[in-house]
Amino acid sequence: MSHNSQAFLPTNAGLPPSYETIKEEYGVTELGEPHSSAVVRTTVINMPREVAVPDHVVWSLFNTLFLNFCCLGFIAYAYSVKSRDRKMVGDVIGAQAYASTAKCLNISSLIFSILMVIICIIIISTTSVAVFQAISQRMPHSGF
Repeated sequence: MSHNSQAFLPTNAGLPPSYETIKEEYGVTELGEPHSSAVVRTTVINMPREVAVPDHVVWSLFNTLFLNFCCLGFIAYAYSVKSRDRKMVGDVIGAQAYASTAKCLNISSLIFSILMVIICIIIISTTSVAVFQAISQRMPHSGF
């Protein structure tokens, strides 16, 4: 094994290196009109843009778990899942129809549930006031 030591000395000290032009073995034809008389056919594919269809699954799940008035939340959840399935298949119109139905059911469930909570609060408060008055009338007043 021979060890030759060579010092790296640039031949063009202070001048930029000269670059050689590398010639390709294969020629590249210029783009332009076709050289043959063959008919060129073009195909245009219209790619539909992604349409964001809200499926209201989270809202429906919330209504199902917390505000399920007359099972409207559960029905809305079923329509939301159908909307998501239609969206995955690519049926945008069907997904929008199911999503619209789910939205209407969610709004109805929310309104009815809020009304029921308000009615229950009113009934409980009036009942508790009536019970308190009845108890206070039956008890003799102590001098305190």
